[in-house]
Amino acid sequence: WLAMAQHYFVTAWVPDAQQKNHYSSVHLEKRGQYLLRFVSPTLKVAPGEEKVLYAEFYAGPKQQDKLEAISPGLNMTVDYGWLWFISQPIFALLVFLQSGEVSVFGMDIDIGMGVGNWGVAIILLTLTIKAIFFKLSATSYRSMAKMRKVAPEMQRIKEQNKNDKQKAQMETMKLFQREKINPLGGCLPMLVQMPVFIALYYVLLESVELRQAPFFLWINDLSVMDPYFVLPILMGASMFLQTRLNPTPADPMQAQVMKWMPVVFSVFMLWFPAGLVLYWLTNNILSIAQQWVITRKIENEG
Repeated sequence: WLAMAQHYFVTAWVPDAQQKNHYSSVHLEKRGQYLLRFVSPTLKVAPGEEKVLYAEFYAGPKQQDKLEAISPGLNMTVDYGWLWFISQPIFALLVFLQSGEVSVFGMDIDIGMGVGNWGVAIILLTLTIKAIFFKLSATSYRSMAKMRKVAPEMQRIKEQNKNDKQKAQMETMKLFQREKINPLGGCLPMLVQMPVFIALYYVLLESVELRQAPFFLWINDLSVMDPYFVLPILMGASMFLQTRLNPTPADPMQAQVMKWMPVVFSVFMLWFPAGLVLYWLTNNILSIAQQWVITRKIENEG
């Protein structure tokens, strides 16, 4: 098959799979257009003889189950990027949460447990992923809470040894050993989770199922931006609260960057699809709740 895609839609020609076809593409520079074509084997029809030329044409939304039924691999026109092998099961889970349907050996079985709302399904999906990575996140937040607790001591060491950076580093490392702190403990668990969150991002960005799908009240389409910017503002506020729970970076420049990051992200999110912003907001709220509990527990320890 050959196809041209435009975000949620695709146009595809699927010639007869029983014959060998020659596929090619041409860029028409003067017109600024691209031409896709396939050439089938020469067919000779004798006088009085009848033969059939066969090819399928599809133009419509990129619904993966329908595309896969038309031709193997045509569903891959839904571009989930290089993490597609993670995005596919995430998408299947999202569909299950929304509709209650699960696909087994190409057959759709309705279990009847769907919530019927794509926005609610996104919230439940985010909650499920957070539950899977609960222990990893806890490790990261515990490390950051310890760093936050010893931040005053680190500042004191820095001021006492401001003319001897090597000694300051040695004293800081002794502090980490004494308090059993791994400086990379807050980063490594997050790095492990990053591919899943990137894959989820592509699922929410590429899935046509979210197009014109309402959530509640003023959000009538999860594939376009929030018309009143409520979700981006709430997302920015949640991100600000999250930065308050993190240890203040020792570098003044880095501290300023972290301070303004919620504002920058809020501006970017103004034009993001509402479904994506809903995911980030839900993820931030769950993270804040988990991080707050762990931070309070660490601070109250001795």
